[in-house]
Amino acid sequence: MTALTIEIRPAERSDAEAISQTHACAWEYAYAGIIPYQSLREMINRRDQRWWARAIDRGTSVMVLDMGGGEIAGYVTFGLNRARALPQDGEIYEIYLRPEYQGVGLGSKLFNAARTRLKTLRCNGLVVWALEDNTGALDFYENIGGRDIAEGYETFAGHTLRKIAYVWE
Repeated sequence: MTALTIEIRPAERSDAEAISQTHACAWEYAYAGIIPYQSLREMINRRDQRWWARAIDRGTSVMVLDMGGGEIAGYVTFGLNRARALPQDGEIYEIYLRPEYQGVGLGSKLFNAARTRLKTLRCNGLVVWALEDNTGALDFYENIGGRDIAEGYETFAGHTLRKIAYVWE
């Protein structure tokens, strides 16, 4: 029996296809029945392998949860906070795991790796936004100590959804 080595590391261009597949699986799982079907399909299709390769080439902060052998179980994207009304310096833009890897602590490890990286970039505090109807995400953020401090709205194909901002100091 070989030991499983789980690694959280910066994404490489060669990860683009695996990230794209992880993105599609995770988004279908998280948003089916929440985001209108056509909008969700378009959003997933837009983030193909080429999109991720370009993002990595441009220096977008992307880290992957590598289960070994090229299997990417999750990813996180992060950087400076885009919501000027909030005082936190950092933001986790996206954090997603394939459904089969959820619920066993890997999301927390990925979150903490991004949080640590933001701290090394001198970001004080961080914010994450989640759609209110994505109860799995809300539960996750609350369970790892996020405080619900603001709300906003996203519109998909004329359908407006409420989003919640969680912060960590």
